[in-house]
Amino acid sequence: METRTALVTGAAQGLGQEFAVALAGRGYRVAGLDLAPQPDTAERILDYVELIADVTDETQLHAALERVLDRFGTLHVLVNNAGVHPQSAFEDTTPEEWRHVMRVNLEAPFLLTRAVLPHLKAAGWGRIVNIASATVLTAPPTMVAYVASKAGLVGFTRALASALGPYGITVNAIAPSLVRTATAEHPVRADRDFEHVRAQQAVPRTQEPSDLVSTLLYVVDEGSGFLTGQTLNVAGGSAYW
Repeated sequence: METRTALVTGAAQGLGQEFAVALAGRGYRVAGLDLAPQPDTAERILDYVELIADVTDETQLHAALERVLDRFGTLHVLVNNAGVHPQSAFEDTTPEEWRHVMRVNLEAPFLLTRAVLPHLKAAGWGRIVNIASATVLTAPPTMVAYVASKAGLVGFTRALASALGPYGITVNAIAPSLVRTATAEHPVRADRDFEHVRAQQAVPRTQEPSDLVSTLLYVVDEGSGFLTGQTLNVAGGSAYW
């Protein structure tokens, strides 16, 4: 069987790093893309390709993709994990902030998918995984822009799955709860946010990046070719799809 190649965005830390490491552990050749350098990720993965680029910049994305193709020759898996999740009252959200959330959380997956698609089609096999959010169901009032962007990503997943099924390419989304990452722990309200989310869950603990790994590996597995257009809600029972 051909060795598969995967590209993971937001790979410097947290979910993205765990996804990259897990894929490498399953034998994938892995490239990670992030705005920041990724020394911790690179230390954990043999033959890792570190890509530093802005997911909203189409020129930078194409240059990064060329590096992956020069190194590995092809691409099979795209994990659209990079995202932003600001919190504010709706009336305090500026148009600039709204557009930034939409660009990172919704337009970037479009740009990346559009860029990699010819290579997945050429390979005759592909897996596209979009990281959505359980907030699409729980709808926290201070995250209107974020929820709207992730709901759009779910719609993108479904429609794209219909379009790409004939090419042997599946498209699915994973919707986590509030995951303990460096980014999530940074805000002043982080402890209160984690406590609030835990109280809503059937599983009363904070979600860790490792809680999503088995779901990702299931979705990209060779045997999961009949699973497409789905959003897998992995959120400790905080919401039910």
